[in-house]
Amino acid sequence: MTTFSSNFREDLESFVSRKRAVGFPYDASERILGVFDRFCLEHYPNERQLGIDLAMHWAQRRPGEHVNTLIRRITPVRQFAKYLLSVGIDAYVIPGGIPAKGIRYVPHIYTKDELKLFFTALDQLRYDVNSPARHLVAPVIFRLLYCCGLRSSEVIGLKVEDVDLETGALTILESKGHKDRIVMMSEDVLSLSRIYHQRVSMIWPRRTYFFPNHRGGRYGKGFLGYTFQKCWKEAEIGPVSGNSPRVHDFRHTFSVNRLNQWVTENKDLNAYLPYLSMYLGHEHLTETDYYLHLVLEFFPVLVSASEARFAHLIPEVNR
Repeated sequence: MTTFSSNFREDLESFVSRKRAVGFPYDASERILGVFDRFCLEHYPNERQLGIDLAMHWAQRRPGEHVNTLIRRITPVRQFAKYLLSVGIDAYVIPGGIPAKGIRYVPHIYTKDELKLFFTALDQLRYDVNSPARHLVAPVIFRLLYCCGLRSSEVIGLKVEDVDLETGALTILESKGHKDRIVMMSEDVLSLSRIYHQRVSMIWPRRTYFFPNHRGGRYGKGFLGYTFQKCWKEAEIGPVSGNSPRVHDFRHTFSVNRLNQWVTENKDLNAYLPYLSMYLGHEHLTETDYYLHLVLEFFPVLVSASEARFAHLIPEVNR
């Protein structure tokens, strides 16, 4: 838990506690508020009111800062100001139009060759005495990310009790939007998970998390990013077009490949999209519609399958 030190510390602690009391994990936002707290301590050490000067100073875009990063940085402080107003404390709320608009990130969709090379590198990870289960965890955790379309936080947060190795059901609790859902593993992923469980249980027999870290506890997201970069480099895949590949792009690749498969099988996308939306844990169907025009790799399959039948499903893209 973040320790706050500025003059806003008591109100920040109360705000975070209230968010958690109503069911929000609020971990990432709490970390941002911790940075905001240090910002206040450095630039406004005597300030006791969240006024316009302080708020707008925080809302200034930093050199080289991506607009989406700015949005993520502003949002918790805007929510904090609204909380202060709700409890009778005067505060300035950063206007909703700042910044004007986020930039939609175009993810990297992995090719079959890239996936093969990457997973081969993963499978070659060696035993590390300082992290005795890492070489077992990494190959399986990334395959779950890709094969089940999970978010990083979802796969890291899986507990042993959440993984049914009889039926192949994964219970995803308190995910984005605070929704629970069931995700089914395919037979090959289930078989791999059973073998993994047997092997890792010899190291951590009474672990809480299905994928234990070097202490037997829960991994942080940094583990996924570090392992991905390490294995991607060792795979010697080479340069890629567009944005650099990220861990979250396994989820995007899963979604695009699933849609491609349904189109190839002549499935009715109007009927099947809601199933994909529920499987991914999307709050609104519009989030799933995004994949219909995500990458050019999808279009050849879609158009060649039946342009007349599916063209109306692709949202218009403003240039």
